[in-house]
Amino acid sequence: SDAIETVVLQPDGKILVGGLFTTINGVTRNRVARLNSDGSVDTTFNPNVNSTVRALELQADGKVLIGGDFSLVNGVGRVRLARLNADGTLDPSFNPSANNIVWSIAKQPDGKIIVGGSFSQINGVSRPNLVRLNLDGSTDTTFTPSPSSEVYSVAVQTDGKITFGGFFTSVNGVGRNRVARVYPDGSLETDFDSDLGAGSGVFTML
Repeated sequence: SDAIETVVLQPDGKILVGGLFTTINGVTRNRVARLNSDGSVDTTFNPNVNSTVRALELQADGKVLIGGDFSLVNGVGRVRLARLNADGTLDPSFNPSANNIVWSIAKQPDGKIIVGGSFSQINGVSRPNLVRLNLDGSTDTTFTPSPSSEVYSVAVQTDGKITFGGFFTSVNGVGRNRVARVYPDGSLETDFDSDLGAGSGVFTML
């Protein structure tokens, strides 16, 4: 399939797209591309990722976080998470690894990175389905919400709280039907009504 799975609009009007595709508008682009505002392919940007990109997030400095199923970016080993420089080249200073699919990425105002997925470990550290990374890609060991199953979507609110959705039915052993919210320290917000839960998986939120 040539599906596009994720899209991010840059402040300059250019559009980042990620997915399963190997061409876009007739131009070879492996799973990540940047389009100009008129929809034409930005020929200066060519990261070349070897498998599906399922999540994109733009940092304030113009760098691009990507997540998915891949193991190589521009021929360099990157296991399901990577960061690109603004020109599409690989940022060598960022090299976290997930042991299963990354589905969603969101940035905090302080630059830390929230990652949701189907993984049980990040950087060899147990982190079921949700993790916070420091700016350098290391695991933030203070953040341990532990949803019981996959997290497909993550959103950081303006007050710093983190809302996420997926297929989980509990967070830290407390019942939460596929939607939950935690405080910035990772503790569960108990007055976020657990009856709000969805009857099936939650795949996207803003």
